[in-house]
Amino acid sequence: MPTIHETNDLNEAIDIVQDENKRYPFILHNFDIGPCRQKWTCDYLASKIGSKPVRIHVSQEPILDFVRKNFTYETLPFDEVVRRCENVTNEKCFVSPTEHYYFRALGENVRTDIANIEKSFPSIVDDIRYPPLFSNEQLFSSVFRIGSPNTTLWTHYDIMDNILIQVRGSKRLIMFPPGDISYLYIDGDKSLVANLDSIDDEMFPLIKKATFYTGTLQTGDCLFIPALWFHNIKSLETAVSVNVFWRHLPIEMYESKDIYGNKDLVPFSKQFGQLTKCVNEINKLQEPYADFYLKRMLLYMQKSIEDRKRIQKET
Repeated sequence: MPTIHETNDLNEAIDIVQDENKRYPFILHNFDIGPCRQKWTCDYLASKIGSKPVRIHVSQEPILDFVRKNFTYETLPFDEVVRRCENVTNEKCFVSPTEHYYFRALGENVRTDIANIEKSFPSIVDDIRYPPLFSNEQLFSSVFRIGSPNTTLWTHYDIMDNILIQVRGSKRLIMFPPGDISYLYIDGDKSLVANLDSIDDEMFPLIKKATFYTGTLQTGDCLFIPALWFHNIKSLETAVSVNVFWRHLPIEMYESKDIYGNKDLVPFSKQFGQLTKCVNEINKLQEPYADFYLKRMLLYMQKSIEDRKRIQKET
């Protein structure tokens, strides 16, 4: 398995982000993320943020699966959440003392507001610094996250560039390039392959063709996740982090009402509906007509992919 690129050089990191022929993931070491690295203990965060109610994921299983929905949404005071995430077991619990917690900050109004640590958690925002990889105009959201030990998030992709700043704890990383989408059994923006440590080869035989990029994110590290790169992240211990999402493309390419930053780009989302209607109409035909025309559509799309590859090689 190849490893995720690592660098101590901020200038190299900027070059990778800005060079359209590179833009691969990397771990940036030794960037000064600010006093949060020393300050953001359980007690400090609990005292600074207090009993503000927050929404969390709660699951009896360590691997959160967004497809199976093996978790519930619950609400707790923030200071209670951070203390529960500090422990492997908790006497106070919803279902089981060994249940897992995952907090992903939302906007102040969960229906209309984009996550913004400055607005939602002003008492701690001055503690953290972001690596200067993008301009301020490209900033979309800043997401505060806390996870309990051994909690793994589902494999998925984002349509925006993402810098994951690991403030506390460590995480195991598994990433896949966008070109591996055919091997990952996608449902929307998520993979159906939940457990990458124990893959069912009979159910998911194609995933053997995917390229697993691996790495470990330590306290103080920053991970660059380019748009469309699939990522699976496991908290090896209590993990506190901040994701900063940035627009790589012109703003009109993104859905204007997308507060989470996970809706597909406008050119795709607009036309995909038409494609779905076309497929539904073809499926109404009897055989062998339906099979014939669906395969004809597939051949057209395959040819388009081949033409793009040929043009890229020529240029």
